[in-house]
Amino acid sequence: MLTNLRIFAMSHQTIPSVYINNICCYKIRASLKRLKPHVPLGRNCSSLPGLIGNDIKSLHSIINPPIAKIRNIGIMAHIDAGKTTTTERILYYSGYTRSLGDVDDGDTVTDFMAQERERGITIQSAAVTFDWKGYRVNLIDTPGHVDFTLEVERCLRVLDGAVAVFDASAGVEAQTLTVWRQADKHNIPRICFLNKMDKTGASFKYAVESIREKLKAKPLLLQLPIGEAKTFKGVVDVVMKEKLLWNCNSNDGKDFERKPLLEMNDPELLKETTEARNALIEQVADLDDEFADLVLEEFSENFDLLPAEKLQTAIHRVTLAQTAVPVLCGSALKNKGIQPLLDAVTMYLPSPEERNYEFLQWYKDDLCALAFKVLHDKQRGPLVFMRIYSGTIKPQLAIHNINGNCTERISRLLLPFADQHVEIPSLTAGNIALTVGLKHTATGDTIVSSKSSALAAARRAEREGEKKHRQNNEAERLLLAGVEIPEPVFFCTIEPPSLSKQPDTLDRTLGDKRHLVTVEVEARPIETSSVMPVIEFEYAESINEGLLKVSQEAIENGIHSACLQGPLLGSPIQDVAITLHSLTIHPGTSTTMISACVSRCVQKALKKADKQVLEPLMNLEVTVARDYLSPVLADLAQRRGNIQEIQTRQDNKVVIGFVPLAEIMGYSTVLRTLTSGSATFALELSTYQAMNPQDQNTLLNRRSGLT
Repeated sequence: MLTNLRIFAMSHQTIPSVYINNICCYKIRASLKRLKPHVPLGRNCSSLPGLIGNDIKSLHSIINPPIAKIRNIGIMAHIDAGKTTTTERILYYSGYTRSLGDVDDGDTVTDFMAQERERGITIQSAAVTFDWKGYRVNLIDTPGHVDFTLEVERCLRVLDGAVAVFDASAGVEAQTLTVWRQADKHNIPRICFLNKMDKTGASFKYAVESIREKLKAKPLLLQLPIGEAKTFKGVVDVVMKEKLLWNCNSNDGKDFERKPLLEMNDPELLKETTEARNALIEQVADLDDEFADLVLEEFSENFDLLPAEKLQTAIHRVTLAQTAVPVLCGSALKNKGIQPLLDAVTMYLPSPEERNYEFLQWYKDDLCALAFKVLHDKQRGPLVFMRIYSGTIKPQLAIHNINGNCTERISRLLLPFADQHVEIPSLTAGNIALTVGLKHTATGDTIVSSKSSALAAARRAEREGEKKHRQNNEAERLLLAGVEIPEPVFFCTIEPPSLSKQPDTLDRTLGDKRHLVTVEVEARPIETSSVMPVIEFEYAESINEGLLKVSQEAIENGIHSACLQGPLLGSPIQDVAITLHSLTIHPGTSTTMISACVSRCVQKALKKADKQVLEPLMNLEVTVARDYLSPVLADLAQRRGNIQEIQTRQDNKVVIGFVPLAEIMGYSTVLRTLTSGSATFALELSTYQAMNPQDQNTLLNRRSGLT
């Protein structure tokens, strides 16, 4: 009856770590509940910044500072470089917390999940708002583990600047490359912080060289370390020609002194700093024409006369242009170097108004915000993190979701403080808010004040596009604020075995009703590729047309149900047409019984057919250094990989090809081993291809327990 019928399946192997962040979180949560209850450690947190004692400021000035005084930054790095510890010190010195948290003790502010505190890693990004010397800083601590790269991706999209943290003994590591490329993708200015200068093996020179060579960035040395490893005790401010020494007797690092470098006290250190400052001035002058003109006109004879403010302003412009990156150093664990880092964040990273977001010109002063993360709270329901690009958000405000084409109402507005939140009356452009009450908003959705506002913005974009004779649709650019989330490449389902099998003809009496269904179907292959079965009804004398209309939905449900579980591996059927030849239904028979009978009939027809297993074929893209290209290609050949092209991207090679999904399980671990953790890869479903008979028999025997 049926020949060459194909089915497709996925091998049941270990779940890979690519793009399954939520699955990982759920697994971790379940295992922890079995281990031991988590006892949260107490922390002393200060009140809302600006509300200390009797010093009550205007609530409006606290909640909505001038946009020039706002900094939206993220902390990013390789795992164990010290991101969370650096964040903890930042919160302590800014007055947000009153005690120093420690990752090992499990009492940090941003790692508040039980899973994070148990493992000492960051799993989800956490947002914290605090003030520093008159600036409002919205800070996001992002994960460093490769399994949670998507958390970094969706947070970087809404940031204006970033702090890249490095282990001074290791320099640029594997995940550092990944997050750096993500920041490049979103054109985010950043500064570098060489952490762990107190660690054995720490080398300022090595770390700087790794930034220059591996990241292809131009480091601007704004600081020099005073000592390294066990002798590290402070830093030199190259711009100001001052040394910063932390009090050895201070337990929290709040006490430090800033002294000018003098010839009589520090001749060698002064000489080294002067040379570094002169080199910094020349480097910035090469990158910034305005600063070069200033230096040549007034200070070419003596760089020492150049005011520090002029140099700082030029460094700010260079950082925004992303032609170079400022480099600072310190030890977060030993409480050294964090206050100067905060000063650098406010001085060199951009405010929201200094970032160029092209889509904002269409909205003018109307509300435009991006939902970049959604959390689920047991009491409050969905909590939506939003970056406000223009306009104002208030509680009880009705908003329009362009992506979902729906209108919702914000019930409450909060400022994010990790796992604690402060309710506020309004929030303006440039800030990051947490909203309650939005049921249908998802990650990447663009939020505006109303549908009419979105239409007006679209009309402005279209008019501008016509003026400039642009070929692309300007209106579509209104939604380019979204987050690119790749499609999942693997699903795993755990199902209990069926309790009983249903007969080909169903004839049962339940209560006082008789349920009788007789059905005849034919299954045959089709030439065109179709994931869903093609259903055909043959209008013969044996099929009553009126009866068919009443039961058509039940029949289709039964066919779809049968095609979801094929006869070989229980996987969905592809490229099949099901034709109904005859149908008899006793009056009063329920639709559930009809569906069950049709489903069983189709399953029996499929069992009699010749069948073929289709396996998922993935698009694979591997970015690898030249030195590791050969072992990567050899490994892919063993995995039945089909290489289509090898491209050159800067100093890296990009391998593009196809590989069966069954051969790629656990590939991330193997690739890291082959390339010393320097390579990255991306997977995307391409199509399904037929397995050869030998591989198919091996698979079937393995699944049946014969091998």
